[in-house]
Amino acid sequence: MFSDLKMLHTAAALARHSVERHAQIAENIANADTPGFKAKDLEPFSEAYAKAERQTAMQTQGSNFAQTAFRAERIDIAGVASPNGNTVSLEDQMTRSTAATRDHDTAITIYSKTLSMLRATLGGRG
Repeated sequence: MFSDLKMLHTAAALARHSVERHAQIAENIANADTPGFKAKDLEPFSEAYAKAERQTAMQTQGSNFAQTAFRAERIDIAGVASPNGNTVSLEDQMTRSTAATRDHDTAITIYSKTLSMLRATLGGRG
């Protein structure tokens, strides 16, 4: 049962990461014509979550119920700069947006199915 709670926590973190990533992508697209603007993204979810788990383990010394302080770092995207120094590629941003949407949908599906399993376990309707 505690693994189900851990799964809920992980799914919620993935959903938050996806939303933050969408916000960063929107900022990149909004600045696609800004001279000198450097495109950014969030570090991959797996790396950010693993880092947060290590920090929590060191702070709580293995407590199963500690909330992970999840925060993904912003990273620069390596890319070819246009003549005005801008590194935003709209095609690349669309691909990243699709990946973020897929991750968000996955997180919501996991969250929903885990809640259904917990309801069924507790005798409610799943």
